[in-house]
Amino acid sequence: MKSLWVTSPHLPPQNSVSKIMFKVLVALLPGIFLLALFFGWGVFVNILLAVFTALITEAMVLKLRRRPVLKSLKDLSAPLTAVLLGIAIPTVAPWWLIVLGTGFAIVIVKQLYGGLGSNLFNPAMAGYAFLLISFPQEMTAWAVPGSLNAWQFSDIIRLLFLEQLPEAIAVDGITMATPLDAVKTQLAMNQESVVAVPATVERLFAQGWGWLSLGYFVGGLWLVQQRVVAWQIPLGILCALALISTGFYFYDDQSYSTPAFHLLAGATMVGAFFIATDPVTAATSPKGRFVFGFMIGALTYLIRVWGGYPDAMAFAVLLMNIAVPVIDYYTQPKVFGVRR
Repeated sequence: MKSLWVTSPHLPPQNSVSKIMFKVLVALLPGIFLLALFFGWGVFVNILLAVFTALITEAMVLKLRRRPVLKSLKDLSAPLTAVLLGIAIPTVAPWWLIVLGTGFAIVIVKQLYGGLGSNLFNPAMAGYAFLLISFPQEMTAWAVPGSLNAWQFSDIIRLLFLEQLPEAIAVDGITMATPLDAVKTQLAMNQESVVAVPATVERLFAQGWGWLSLGYFVGGLWLVQQRVVAWQIPLGILCALALISTGFYFYDDQSYSTPAFHLLAGATMVGAFFIATDPVTAATSPKGRFVFGFMIGALTYLIRVWGGYPDAMAFAVLLMNIAVPVIDYYTQPKVFGVRR
């Protein structure tokens, strides 16, 4: 008969890796639903292809490394990487793009560094950066919001797997530049900034980008409430973007975008709550996390405005992944009883 007495110490149950990864996947659901609503259900094809590729490639590498396969696949780290990459790729991108990017993220970035807990870079963002540099045209061809809602199932399959469009439909009729890309192009042509007027934020919501950011924001707040992610990192990113963009906007509102635009456009919210907060590749001390996030936000703004790519979240995260050991070294808390 089991004893009814519970011995001390009374420690709270610890979250396993699989539970943490599952909560992150659940928190992504509002953003994924809105992404499919505005940009077509091709996002589900991307996610399914990415998850299948991630599981297959990780199993193959683990088998070659003579490591336990089933135990590693159950931690859900590979599916989470796949989903993050799947939602970052345009919903009209060809099937081989997501397969190639996921394979690169799992095999090269994650497993060749030793697997979960040993990778230096965020696998999803490394895979995204690899695809963006290698295939810029396919990676920047986002669907026009609502243009794919009335399509037949066979038309979507032909587009994604055969790269064939229905008759009387041109590529320019279903694809468009993202708001960040459009603003960067107009500013480069010395035209008046379209983001300097309040209507631009309304346009972001009308096109779905604003709602998409709010979906990820809601999911991210739930992760913070569940203590799955550290609040210092998203706070640092959002503070940096808000402060820097506000300063430049007040300096010249015809040449620089509004703070609201930078917070709602692009990958700001998904990067702040779901990508930069990766516990393996992020800073660990409380002060270091805020510094890590603040520097990501600052780099994101600098690359967006003066760099060669309109949305710089992936590059900012990868650059700061390199700086994590230095940040942790200088921000680690003082050990009790030891003089500084």
